[in-house]
Amino acid sequence: MEFTARQIAEILDGEITGDPNARVSGLSKIEEGETHTLSFLANPKYAPHLYSTRASIVIVSKEFEPERSVPETCTLIRVENAYESFAKLLELYNHMLHAKTGIHEKSHIEATASVGADVLVSAGVYIGENVQIGKGTKIYPNVTVGDNVRIGEGCILFPGVVIYHDCVIGDHCTLHAGVVIGSDGFGFAPNQNNQFNKVAQIGNVIIADHVEIGAGTTIDRATLGSTRIHKGVKLDNLIQVAHNVEIGENTVIAAQAGIAGSTKIGNNCMIGGQVGIVGHLKIGNRVKIAAQSGIASDLPDDAIVQGSPAFAVGDYKRSYVMFRKLPELQQQIRELEEQIATLKKDLPT
Repeated sequence: MEFTARQIAEILDGEITGDPNARVSGLSKIEEGETHTLSFLANPKYAPHLYSTRASIVIVSKEFEPERSVPETCTLIRVENAYESFAKLLELYNHMLHAKTGIHEKSHIEATASVGADVLVSAGVYIGENVQIGKGTKIYPNVTVGDNVRIGEGCILFPGVVIYHDCVIGDHCTLHAGVVIGSDGFGFAPNQNNQFNKVAQIGNVIIADHVEIGAGTTIDRATLGSTRIHKGVKLDNLIQVAHNVEIGENTVIAAQAGIAGSTKIGNNCMIGGQVGIVGHLKIGNRVKIAAQSGIASDLPDDAIVQGSPAFAVGDYKRSYVMFRKLPELQQQIRELEEQIATLKKDLPT
């Protein structure tokens, strides 16, 4: 789809410097700009690329003043905030990418399922008994939706997503490729012969509105009750969320983190990549956990921790400075030992 500079300026309430009829049909980074693409300049570090870019339209902030001539083939659109305006266009472009609707003939929807208006159901999709799917939801190829699942409005399920029976997905959620929702929790009990018998996992997973879950992430169903992901949570790729875990509103977790069973994480937390959290803990609100940390005890509100086992980030940094000096300190100790040994020899017996 093509847009003119005039149309883009109207969307962004921007001012045009250059050709209002300049046309673009794609997006690009300013340093890799090509003809008929749209780019933006928000970071002054990238300003030199503006004077050689081949992009047809570049969004800049109103206060930006070029140091030299911009290529004649480049039209500028001046806005209040270049980054926010470009993000707005990206969201519009993303919405257009998912505008397709309809039910593919090679999908299978059980007769008792309910599918809302303007839904996309792609080839290879299976939708089970008594499933409810809200209007505007997009389901891409080879997705499996188990019996009694409820999916809200405006969701996107990318290829290969699997949602087990009885789980609930809120409105405007995005599940990337390979996400598994509602697989069994890791529940086994040893018997008298030291063999492990499976404990039935009969709960479910409840995901609230505006949650995004990265590719390959798995969220286990509860043993009893529900594993809960609250509103606005953002999970990166390859995260393991175990049974009966609860993650509070607007918490973000980076890739390869693992959260063991029944741990409760508060609101507005930031958890780095490869963090491991043991089970049955309570993590407070607004907690920040640095990457690769190991959490083995409860954390209060506003804690900032690092390390394995983790402790206060300021103490960790001071300890790390000392740790890096250990070889030097060891050498000093050896020299002191040698000096003491020499002094002992010189002492009268």
